[in-house]
Amino acid sequence: MFKTAITCFLAIATSFSFLLSSPQPKSFYHSLYTSTSLSDNVSISHHLHTLTRRPHVAGSEANAEAAAYVLSVFTSCSLESHIASYGVSLTYPVSRSLSLTRPPPQPPITFALRQEIYEGDPYADVADEVLPTFHGYAKSGTVIGPVVYVNYGRVEDYVTLKEMVVNVTGTVVLARYGQIFRGDIVHNAFEAGAAGALIFTDRKDYGGGSDDARWFPDDKWMPPSGVQVGSVYDGTGDPTTPGWPSSEGCERLSKEEVEKAGNVPLIPSLPISAKDGETIMRSIGGEVANEDWQGDKDAPIYRVGPGPGVVNLSYTGEYVMATIQNVIGIIPGTEEPDRLVILGNHRDAWTFGAVDPNSGTAALLEVAQRLNKLQKRGWKPRRTIVLCNWDAEEYGLIGSTEWVEENREMLASRAVAYLNIDSAVHEAGFHASATPQLDELLKQAAKQVQDPDNSSQTIYDSWTGSSNSPVIGRLGGGGSDYAAFIQHIGVPVADMSFGTGYPVYHSMYDDFIWMEKFGDPTFQRHVAAASMWGLVALQLADEEFLPFNYLSYAFELQKSTKDLENEVSGKGISLIPLFKSIEELAKAAAKIDNEKKELQKAKGWASTWKKDQYKVRELNDRLMMAERAFTDRDGLSGRPWYKHLIYAPSKHNDYGSKYFPAIDDAIEEAMKLNTAKSWHTVQHEVWRVSRAVRHASLVLNGKLT
Repeated sequence: MFKTAITCFLAIATSFSFLLSSPQPKSFYHSLYTSTSLSDNVSISHHLHTLTRRPHVAGSEANAEAAAYVLSVFTSCSLESHIASYGVSLTYPVSRSLSLTRPPPQPPITFALRQEIYEGDPYADVADEVLPTFHGYAKSGTVIGPVVYVNYGRVEDYVTLKEMVVNVTGTVVLARYGQIFRGDIVHNAFEAGAAGALIFTDRKDYGGGSDDARWFPDDKWMPPSGVQVGSVYDGTGDPTTPGWPSSEGCERLSKEEVEKAGNVPLIPSLPISAKDGETIMRSIGGEVANEDWQGDKDAPIYRVGPGPGVVNLSYTGEYVMATIQNVIGIIPGTEEPDRLVILGNHRDAWTFGAVDPNSGTAALLEVAQRLNKLQKRGWKPRRTIVLCNWDAEEYGLIGSTEWVEENREMLASRAVAYLNIDSAVHEAGFHASATPQLDELLKQAAKQVQDPDNSSQTIYDSWTGSSNSPVIGRLGGGGSDYAAFIQHIGVPVADMSFGTGYPVYHSMYDDFIWMEKFGDPTFQRHVAAASMWGLVALQLADEEFLPFNYLSYAFELQKSTKDLENEVSGKGISLIPLFKSIEELAKAAAKIDNEKKELQKAKGWASTWKKDQYKVRELNDRLMMAERAFTDRDGLSGRPWYKHLIYAPSKHNDYGSKYFPAIDDAIEEAMKLNTAKSWHTVQHEVWRVSRAVRHASLVLNGKLT
């Protein structure tokens, strides 16, 4: 009896000891990650303040110092950290000038081209470190010509001008920024025959309009002298190494070869302020522009020209081989260390970068610190988590692209997903875009994070609003560092932010004061961004079965194909192959979901489960690799770097996302030519996409034909 009692006591003690020493379930750590006990808005504010003390354009000493700061935080968080450097071709301004000759008796004007420091500006002592206003990769040269106003400089705006019988040839166009990528504004001007391009930030879009005459630092709006700078390079990655990494001693294109490739502008351009844009606008005569081309009610009447005002635009830039630095931090997985969940944000900024991009950098450092706190409490990820802080994104997604090109084969076989945050906080309101298999994961994560602007609800509640389901965008545009992952090698991606735009974008007024006063005074939106970002990463890294849903993908493709039907109606194009392949994808998605459920049931039977663990790995591999099947080794016609046949940038707007980009490009060409051959090309592209969708189905099915 006594012996039996002792045995029983030892068994209970052993069990209790086991419970105390055994690790908590992953869900415990996921809940802990989003708790207030781990988050720190004061720390985030400190990170942002430190990162934005000086302007830090790519290739500068200040940006190298910022890289060292990120590396130090990663290292202090026990991440396996290193810097991946590349020598890349960047451009900087040497000289620029702009003058306007007006009809007599008005005197000519020479513009200062300078953003003004405001009274009490705490960054006045480093303001001279802000580069003179310019366009990255702009063409050097001097052009003189009458001015034509082209609205937003879109293809359809030039169609309108043609209908108004306005000849753009030999002119300098004046465009306002706002609807398409600035590089496409310059490219469209060149295609129309213009000699040069000026791009201004219209008060109607960025200056608060006529209802509010105040601007930063008194309000959030762009000051009259504010200038939005940026790149006009229409490609991705270092333009001298298209498709291969800019490693030491590598092959490079010459400047002439880069120009011939067609991704850098062939006419000079300059960004200018709202104030200078309105001065030039007053010198333009001709027909009054359409109502939707006009400025705010206090602006001059916008006319299209040409002239009589004549501008003299001169720009000289220099190409420099600069060293850029990606900072990489790794938390190795314990069970599947060869499967990678990657988070990324860029560090370089055109000026101080408080919103773009360092609100995202501060959030990334917060993620690193919270994950380190989880590790100290016993958490270990199932799969490897990689934190990446990219360089030279502003010039053309260069840091991330070079890294992806260098690690292409490894990433193609190991990357589970890439989660991007560029600017974490612009204003209130959560936004997300993703490849469709991640939709449900984003929704579930949003249900677990408190809304930073309303503590009585979750992000999901505010995101959904009055609709049944939140709107999730797609990532075909080239707007940030997700591009190389999805569009080049076919890795599932997501991108998140609070707000989608802000008035002082890419100007010297994007500083810590603007963020502290208008973007996120309490830094709780930064906290929420880090919570969403890290929680999605944790679920991808820790869930036994990858939380992918390809039924969402099939539904999205079916919806897009129905939209495509309207475009090709009456043109003799059959979409039957595409509809059929999407149907196969839906069946394959349902089948793999059922397989997952069966394996989850088997988990209760320990002896069976041990045998079935390899099946879990194999099923996850199919879920991971299905996205790769949407790529085609030949890429898009005329744009071979873009391999993905479902998502890529619009041909005439690098920021614009297009479904079935190869089909879309072919339709645009066929509409112009309207020949049997051109419509046959459209049908060929339909077949190409159909084959890619079928390949994805085969991957999900996991069996050879």
